Amino acid sequence: MKWGLLGGTYDPIHFGHLRCAEEIREMFDLNRIIFVPASRPPHKLEADITAFYHREQMVKLAIEGNPSFSFSGVEHEREGMSFSVETVQYFLGKYLKDLELYFIVGQDAFHAIQTWKDWENLLVLCHFVVMTRPGYENRGLDGILPAAFAARFAYDEAARGYRGPTGQVIYFREVTFLDIAASRIRARVRAGQSIHYLVPDVVRHYIRKNALYV
Repeated sequence: MKWGLLGGTYDPIHFGHLRCAEEIREMFDLNRIIFVPASRPPHKLEADITAFYHREQMVKLAIEGNPSFSFSGVEHEREGMSFSVETVQYFLGKYLKDLELYFIVGQDAFHAIQTWKDWENLLVLCHFVVMTRPGYENRGLDGILPAAFAARFAYDEAARGYRGPTGQVIYFREVTFLDIAASRIRARVRAGQSIHYLVPDVVRHYIRKNALYV
């Protein structure tokens, strides 16, 4: 099995998330993309995040009908803060013999990877796919990771990525950049403005029905 993990707050999920997921699935011939909403993200105040239940429902509505997309509430089921390294360890521990795992992140998130819990271990546990904007110049790992750690990775021409000491690869891949931000969607709802074509209709109806972001 080849699975991709795509974490995020998803407050709300929008077409930018969905399009990137589809492109990465196709690029790497993944069997499944698993959307993993953060329950208590360490970089955000919990008071500023919509209740997990609503974010879960919006993700499920958005991916319904795509057999390659699925949902996991593992970070909500765990006590404490939502750390990506623990989520990866959970999936590897459960499916280790049968699973090739790809952790999918945005370019900005990867550039802040050193602020993540146990990031050194995380980067050698599974493959990493860094989604980049069109025109992004891949300068390698220098300047993103400490030089001594980056030196453990060597560019693999065949894989078009940086292979680490455990055989896992860090890939940089350009995706269609839809300049959609969940924060701007929330702001538009509060201002009474349209969010048509920013989120799937089922998500838009859910937001309105449950008076989210007002």
